[in-house]
Amino acid sequence: MAHPSVDPRAVSPSLVTAQAPPASRRRSRFPMMRRLFRDKPLGAAGAVICAIFLFCGIFAGWLAPYGVNEINMMARLQPPSWAHLFGTDNLGRDIFSRCLYGAQLSVVIGLSAATLATLVSLVLGILCGYLGGKLDLVVQRMVDAWMSFPDLIILIVVVSVLGPGSWQIVCTLGLLLGIGGSRIVRGAVVSVRENMYVHAAQSIGASTSRILWRHILPNVLPPVIVLFTTRVGTAILAESGLSFLGLGVPPPAPTWGGMLSGDGRTFMFQGPWLALAPGICLTVVVYAINVYGDAMRDLLDPRLRGGR
Repeated sequence: MAHPSVDPRAVSPSLVTAQAPPASRRRSRFPMMRRLFRDKPLGAAGAVICAIFLFCGIFAGWLAPYGVNEINMMARLQPPSWAHLFGTDNLGRDIFSRCLYGAQLSVVIGLSAATLATLVSLVLGILCGYLGGKLDLVVQRMVDAWMSFPDLIILIVVVSVLGPGSWQIVCTLGLLLGIGGSRIVRGAVVSVRENMYVHAAQSIGASTSRILWRHILPNVLPPVIVLFTTRVGTAILAESGLSFLGLGVPPPAPTWGGMLSGDGRTFMFQGPWLALAPGICLTVVVYAINVYGDAMRDLLDPRLRGGR
């Protein structure tokens, strides 16, 4: 019995429409940013604040109304005004300009240290989590020993031996935070390596490097992104703490912690704005980074997407 032929012109339009890709897939190239601003307004505000501070730090030379070390003894210890938005210090230097340059140092040091820490965590966590065995056992016992020491003590000892400076602080913070953060990456890798697609890649003879690059790394990126955002705030606070103790970037380079420790502490009663301005900047940027990291964690973790 012959089957009747179907005229293509008689096909229902609904079938053609059903085969077309959804419009939502073509509408936006940045779905994560759309979800961030729609579902997490506080996290979106934190991202905007972080971007503003980063912009101010990068372009501080063009945005600052005065030089970073421009001295004017006739204008020393003046309160905030239109001429000096954050007031002046004991040498007549503009606090607003120094806070902008402080963002250049503090934020850039925080980002650099967090990047190095994330790379260290990725290397250690992926190798230990995927290979396992004696390598995992030895490295994890070393991580236990490393994490048993107080972070501040390690920072003070290392910076005291190497000397103060931005690169010394970046390397020290990167190793300190990276070794401890490798535990989080290792846990994610151990969970991912038991999935079927990893076993399928192993069964067809895929190399270890290909499995790590194509299957393991893309699936552990969400916790790594959250780890990076939290490490930025931790690194900024640690750098400020070292600068407050006199072990950070040496003066006259302005950092928020150094401004708090030096003139801000000495002239606290004569000019409280000397400590308030860098303290507020430090508080705002660390809070913004933390709320942005929390929002990204909720968006990237399917179990937490329902929360606002």
